[in-house]
Amino acid sequence: MKTIYKDPAGKKKILELYDEMQNGLDTKFKSSYVETRFGKTHILVGGNPDAEPLICFHGGNVVNPITLKWFEPLAAKYRIYAPDTIGHPGKSDETRLQPRSNEYAQWTCDVMDSLGLQKAKFIGPSYGGGILIRLAAYAPERIEKAVLLVPSGVAGGKISNMMKKILIPLAIYKMFPSDKNLYKACQGMFDTEIDPELLLQIKYVYDYVKLETTFPSYATKEEMENYKAPTLLFAAENDVFFPAKKVVPRARNIFLSLSKTVTLNNASHFQNDKNLKIIIEEIEKFF
Repeated sequence: MKTIYKDPAGKKKILELYDEMQNGLDTKFKSSYVETRFGKTHILVGGNPDAEPLICFHGGNVVNPITLKWFEPLAAKYRIYAPDTIGHPGKSDETRLQPRSNEYAQWTCDVMDSLGLQKAKFIGPSYGGGILIRLAAYAPERIEKAVLLVPSGVAGGKISNMMKKILIPLAIYKMFPSDKNLYKACQGMFDTEIDPELLLQIKYVYDYVKLETTFPSYATKEEMENYKAPTLLFAAENDVFFPAKKVVPRARNIFLSLSKTVTLNNASHFQNDKNLKIIIEEIEKFF
């Protein structure tokens, strides 16, 4: 099997930080593994054992506990299943799927079948939003309700802006590794100071992972014709990857069951504590 890591020592560091972040969550999540047609998938399972299921994807090129922490307040009311995206940093197999095909949707269906879930509520942030949209196109009947948070798969920002704020600073960091250059390479994704633990995780990914650079394809109105599940969309005004001014109008055009859109003003791709509180409140009302 091809590895997504540049060396075993780097993989070890990332998985150790994964465990630290998981242990730092207020809610106890246990590890579980299921088999899919693409390989073994690791899932963090926690929350109310008697409640209805909520599947939470994570962002691309980051470990699961980073974005799971955002949705942890929902654990009191839902049984949360948070799979490590296969082919991304984490404890699932390292099989890289084709994001512009149906493979991520098929993988999700396999995960659900292994868990005995015919249908569930979903949250998809960033890359995970793109995976959720692929599922909506491929197997819309598996989705009860969907939350898309700064999702891929709808519309993107200007390449020139990404080059200026992300790609060029990242190239400079690669050539001249330093804490200062690392911070500059990440700054475009945040609107507040970057948490040191999160910055370390991003550093490890930049240093030790062969980044996944292909996003799930943009949804079309035609392929969403059979998707009827109520959907809540959050978009960030200053998101360098998926800005609200591009995402919201197109989402309103392609999702016939779009229940509500929320534009996070002065926000970037990673959400600050103030916006996370708004997000959780809106999700609770929506569910």
